[in-house]
Amino acid sequence: MFAIIGILVVLGAVVGGYLMEHGNLKVLMQPAELVIIGGAAIGTVLIANPLHILKGIAGGLGGAFSASKFSKAIYVESLKNLYDLFNKARKDGLVALEGDIEDPAKSPLLSKNPVFSKNHHIQDYFCDTMRMAVSGVEAFDLDQMMELDMDVHHHEAAQPIAALSSMADSLPGLGIVAAVLGVVITMGALGGPPEEIGHKVAAALVGTFLGILLCYGFIGPLAANMTKAAEEEHAFMYVLRVMIYAFLKGTAPILAVEVARRSVPGHVRPSFQELEKACRGGGEAAAAAAAATSA
Repeated sequence: MFAIIGILVVLGAVVGGYLMEHGNLKVLMQPAELVIIGGAAIGTVLIANPLHILKGIAGGLGGAFSASKFSKAIYVESLKNLYDLFNKARKDGLVALEGDIEDPAKSPLLSKNPVFSKNHHIQDYFCDTMRMAVSGVEAFDLDQMMELDMDVHHHEAAQPIAALSSMADSLPGLGIVAAVLGVVITMGALGGPPEEIGHKVAAALVGTFLGILLCYGFIGPLAANMTKAAEEEHAFMYVLRVMIYAFLKGTAPILAVEVARRSVPGHVRPSFQELEKACRGGGEAAAAAAAATSA
């Protein structure tokens, strides 16, 4: 949502300031310049990156225009779900979790959680770890596995961002390419009327303008937005790691939840009372706590 607002602010500021100086908007409408700059930029991305990174760019750009997937309400709900799962494991043994981790889509707890049900990275990360726990792997070894998994995922998540940032960095240069081509065309019209030459020079300068604007006004900020989204996902995975490790070391589920809560980023961290109410109060209380934290 804020990305859309930001784009409108950028356009409003640039176009508004231009009109305040009595500029002619028609001069800025240069489709050929956009074709040169945009087409060449897309081409450089296709040259430099394999298909899975291109898909990551498309998915990341789509996520930039949606709300954060890791709100305070999501953290409350997720920690409550894990608390219930670990309570079940403490009473009936880790083997009791096999049904939940082997088929999360049918799990009464995981299937209702929007993160575990829709994010296959996090779902696999959690379920694969718990499979190893059920198999008897020690907590310390599992913690190392989770750390390795997080490092690999973080590296993969950074690749589409780096590709988009590289594209943004190329845009000013491609704007110069478009401007040079415009100058070449202008040189061929030197014998014409001054108005025609002036129009062609303006069109050439628009190429440089568009390259810089697209880089610093749109593509660069979108890449930064994708970086923040990747960091949010990484933070959520770290919270899961902390809670799983605490529980497998023998910590009571309610204390493991509190340890995990302390590792939640401050701007989305639920209070002790909010999380305790959700965990101790059952499903209705959890829903009420989640609604209160999202308000």
